[in-house]
Amino acid sequence: QVHVVESGGGLVQAGGSLRLSCTTSGRTFSNYAMGWFRQAPGKEREIVAAISWSGSSTYYADSVKGRFTISRDNAKNTVYLQMNSLKPEDTAVYYCATKYVLGRSGTVYYTGKDSYDYWGQGSQVTISS
Repeated sequence: QVHVVESGGGLVQAGGSLRLSCTTSGRTFSNYAMGWFRQAPGKEREIVAAISWSGSSTYYADSVKGRFTISRDNAKNTVYLQMNSLKPEDTAVYYCATKYVLGRSGTVYYTGKDSYDYWGQGSQVTISS
């Protein structure tokens, strides 16, 4: 069993920044590819960013490209999502997810929510205009 916990959400004005953190426990963190998803009210859960287990490959949704940065520190069992130039349309619950990838290439990331094994409880991000 893997326990996933997000932190760092909150309320900020448009144009501001937030950094989300996600820590896991239960298994070796570097055996997991990681992803950040978000879900706004009445909408489907969507991929925001993803990162390979080594950190060498990343993916961003078009809507956040150039504003958000995903990174990871395997020594701290933590993945981050730095969010800059926030917009009201970024308002959502943000979820961190893990996918077990032991033995797979360190350059592979995953963008489909069905690919992931464990999820956090979510962290609310609200951007005021």
